[in-house]
Amino acid sequence: MKKLFIETFGCQMNVKDSEHIIGELEGEYNSTSDPKDADLIIINTCSVREKPVAKLFSELGALRKKNPNAKFGVCGCTASHMGKEIIKRAPYVDFVLGARNVSKIKEALNTKKAVINDIDYDDTTYVFKNTRKSPYKDFVNIMLGCDKKCTFCIVPKTRGKEISIPMDIILKQIENLAKEGVKEITLLGQNVNTYGKRFSIDHPKVDFTDLLKEVSKIDCIERIRFMSPHPLHANDKFLEEFASNPKICKHIHFPLQSGSTKVLKRMKRGYTKEWFLNRCDIIRQIPNVSITTDIIVGFPGESEEDFKETLEVVEKVGFEQIFSFVYSPRPLTEAADFEDQIDKEVAKKRLHQLQDLHLKIIDKKAKNHIGKIYKVLVEEEGNGKSDNFFSIQFDKNPKLIGKIVDVKIIDANRHSLKGKVI
Repeated sequence: MKKLFIETFGCQMNVKDSEHIIGELEGEYNSTSDPKDADLIIINTCSVREKPVAKLFSELGALRKKNPNAKFGVCGCTASHMGKEIIKRAPYVDFVLGARNVSKIKEALNTKKAVINDIDYDDTTYVFKNTRKSPYKDFVNIMLGCDKKCTFCIVPKTRGKEISIPMDIILKQIENLAKEGVKEITLLGQNVNTYGKRFSIDHPKVDFTDLLKEVSKIDCIERIRFMSPHPLHANDKFLEEFASNPKICKHIHFPLQSGSTKVLKRMKRGYTKEWFLNRCDIIRQIPNVSITTDIIVGFPGESEEDFKETLEVVEKVGFEQIFSFVYSPRPLTEAADFEDQIDKEVAKKRLHQLQDLHLKIIDKKAKNHIGKIYKVLVEEEGNGKSDNFFSIQFDKNPKLIGKIVDVKIIDANRHSLKGKVI
């Protein structure tokens, strides 16, 4: 049996794509964690953050030094938009496979210098062989692509237009996972709450809330997560289901991007500061709910007043976690051509301000956890995730692994919670 080493950059959808690649090559390749042992080395790339191209070629060079005899493949979003250019710059790369073409991994592997990067390719009805790292939880794709036109984002140019996976395929996959002992599933999509907008086959009219209701009917699935919903489409029907369905974990990743309506309009996000705050006010009525978010600082044209509005939203919502970044121009995006780019030093200063503010907020909120009881899926001895997405440490007991237990919080800081199983 040959050996496969795969390195994954980027979002959870990329992680799932890598698992699909491993599944498709099962029987021919076994996975290895050491690139020196590999017959095949694959880098699954991301194009979202700064300097992904430089990172790709740097990593390719480093891996080739470790193992010059391996076969090399590049997959993912950078593969989608660069295509043949990757092989021109690194002739030792044997194939390039775009993010929308994962089901064609065998074809790419068996075709000399293959470049398969069709962003219009549709494999929403293709049933992948499943592999996963945890015996108790898994990620399930519910859609491909994105129809949004956010001016900072390259994803629509690398993953193509949005198409939903038929509901019966999703439910069958989750039923099979439940039979294998999986207790928690996370539904994945660029904007999960636009599920049902478009299918490539005849399909009953459904939306994301309908899907959540059907998934929750599956026996043995005890926890349902999803990422990420788009604030514009967080309608009352969806939020009511989120609040009332006991199987849905009370954590929502709700990407703000900016607290300024002016900047949001320029980003083409489709919602206002007031709409976002209104949705968060409704969400905050749910006991022990947590809200996490993404924020970009230094977007072209962002004034000091715009940035202050972002800080105001952060204070009002009190996010449990923020993924914050300085804006960086991405190829094939509208904002890359905006003339009023923000000086990098100014943007970095704002980022530090934002992060300092958030640390103060979570330090203040940490003590509120003490005495509360959270339901925790025990993923390893003495460690697990609560329903509302906090990492919690507690006494080690191998008999608890894979179970959902009640943990009372006895100590808390900004980074972790400590508790006692009750």
